[in-house]
Amino acid sequence: MTTTPISAMARTRLNGAFAATILAAALLCNVSDLRAESGSMADFPFVIHCKFKDTYHAFYASRLSPDGTATYVASDRIAGTISLSGEAKAIGSNEGAGSCAGKTLKELRASGQAFDLKR
Repeated sequence: MTTTPISAMARTRLNGAFAATILAAALLCNVSDLRAESGSMADFPFVIHCKFKDTYHAFYASRLSPDGTATYVASDRIAGTISLSGEAKAIGSNEGAGSCAGKTLKELRASGQAFDLKR
């Protein structure tokens, strides 16, 4: 029985998929270990969904700055920030747009737009 060698392109795709899987698993395992002066990632929802330009987007928690500001990112290279005591703000040219802008975490949770990870 002869085997066909995997092409370099297929091998690169497999290696990339494997690396992405390992990275995702590592991030999920350590999400509660990330700490900041004004809270931890456990204080923030894992996903916030917002309507922007007639499309619903899922914004995933990406990072927590030392000042307690969480950054959320979605597809289409759009992002926003929020703190425990502040309001959601868009980043970049999309500022002020979307159904999350100006809402607090309490308001996002009450409206069903924020989703926490359950342990």
